[in-house]
Amino acid sequence: MTAADKIEKEARDRAALEAGRWLVALEESPDDAELRSRFEAWLSASPQNAAAWVDTTDVYDMMARTPPTLGARWGPHVAGNQENGGSVARRRTGRRTGRRPPSPLPRRGWGRRTALGIAAGLVAAIVVVVAAPMLLLRIEADHLTSTAELRSVELVDGSRVHLGPDSALAVEFAGGERRVRLLKGQAFFEVVSDPERPFRVVARDLSAEVLGTAFDLRLGERGAGVAVRRGRVGVDREEAEEPVAQQLGAGDWLQVAWDGGFQRGTAPPDEAGAWLQGQMVVRDRPLADAVEELSRYHSAFILLTDSALGARRVSGVYNLDEPEQALVAMAGAHGAVVRRLSPWLLLVSAE
Repeated sequence: MTAADKIEKEARDRAALEAGRWLVALEESPDDAELRSRFEAWLSASPQNAAAWVDTTDVYDMMARTPPTLGARWGPHVAGNQENGGSVARRRTGRRTGRRPPSPLPRRGWGRRTALGIAAGLVAAIVVVVAAPMLLLRIEADHLTSTAELRSVELVDGSRVHLGPDSALAVEFAGGERRVRLLKGQAFFEVVSDPERPFRVVARDLSAEVLGTAFDLRLGERGAGVAVRRGRVGVDREEAEEPVAQQLGAGDWLQVAWDGGFQRGTAPPDEAGAWLQGQMVVRDRPLADAVEELSRYHSAFILLTDSALGARRVSGVYNLDEPEQALVAMAGAHGAVVRRLSPWLLLVSAE
């Protein structure tokens, strides 16, 4: 990621947070002309602000479309809102005609407290999604990358770590132990041999211990993956209900699920760390896991609509220079489609 890309991403994140705050303020004081004037000035200040406002109010509208299990409780409020002017999404004709999206109108169908509570909850969600995780990682990590950024780091023992996109690493060398923690994402390790000091990589409760080797470690929400290019790697998960104790050699790979169980197989050794050459090699993995990995190469948030689709297995080799095309290929293998709802949101759903 270039310096210009980083600046643009920071501007988008800042605009998303500001849009959420404006939504709360306008729901709280819909008749405040001075507040409305300041909002209009903010909205006109940049394309990022206008796009963030559209995305924020889209989510706000979606929150009104309550699942059937809660329909009896919320249905009258939503119906009342529609009778009094309809949703913000229908009124935002500017998105389709090229005009700037207008400011929100008072939501008389919902009670003010309800609307304000939903808006405040949306702001909290934006803060959690955008700001909190990155802040925690910045505190804890020694090395960080952003979307689509690769970084190579030489450690004090001469070992080298190639850090994948949207990833974080903490280095904890002390005394006779060489220890690092993969906090997020993916990394390829080229470890200098030192029989007196084994090299240990920890990802959540999974540990990989080596003397001198080259291997790949991927940390995800649902599990982790280890693939060895050369040497030997001992993988363990002592705290799990189903312990994992595996010795892997060149060409071996292991996929561990956080909720229990693992898969093991073999592949050409060069597949380990293939992402360093711009290729994503997927072998019999859930679509959700593959999408999670691919999302680190795309600036948009990728949303899978249902867990059944995410559980379907996928295999293939994908070009990381074209992550959206790779996503379309993955989804298409199961008859699913990819829809772009905004520059920052892609929706993957069954046809």
